[in-house]
Amino acid sequence: MSLMIALHDVRKVYRLGTVEVHALRGVSLHIEQGEVVAIMGPSGSGKSSLLNIVGCLDKPSSGRYQLDGVDVASLDDDALAAIRNRKIGFVFQTFNLLPRASAFANVELPLTYSKEERASKERIQAALEAVGLGDRIHHRPNELSGGEQQRVAIARALINNPSLILADEPTGNLDSRTGREILDLLLDLNRARGLTLVLVTHDPGVAARAGRVIRLKDGMIDSDGDALPQAAPAGSAGGVQ
Repeated sequence: MSLMIALHDVRKVYRLGTVEVHALRGVSLHIEQGEVVAIMGPSGSGKSSLLNIVGCLDKPSSGRYQLDGVDVASLDDDALAAIRNRKIGFVFQTFNLLPRASAFANVELPLTYSKEERASKERIQAALEAVGLGDRIHHRPNELSGGEQQRVAIARALINNPSLILADEPTGNLDSRTGREILDLLLDLNRARGLTLVLVTHDPGVAARAGRVIRLKDGMIDSDGDALPQAAPAGSAGGVQ
């Protein structure tokens, strides 16, 4: 399998006036194509900073980051936006849907930032059907349950056929049964499409279903937390239960 994510000695320093906040203190990490990886850690451990860098929303202060063989640190803002749109799908805890827009319009939204031609109605319909919402295409978020809203968000993440899905606490605002359904959906997409899936979570039950768990502490990878896949070689979805 090829490397999807490669970080070498990545550091992130935020300057607040005269104060320096060291959010990441030398993170080195490899994630292969098709892996399912959970990232855990207490508040302030650097999870958000790491996710922002991996998602090309921010650049490291130093170190090297390659996404699917591309040296991200060397890209300008326009190139970062293009690689985000083309290679990465985002799923957030709070869904981040446009409240007055239909499910169709929310899924279509990433295409407005793409230079490709607008997707056909059939393609958007297919994305909603892939997450079990083919009959909710015209519904607005306030007409959908929390689980259905998260499914719309997942369909939106899939619309540009990304190779990487970054899910930030994707079950955090859902009850336990609905959360399991959403996690099942993400893992099914990993198996069916070979998507690389990175889950930021505080839930041990979610992390237990990943092939590997990476724990952050004080901006560094905990030496006891970078676990190897439990039942399958790296890059295989077979270890996901």
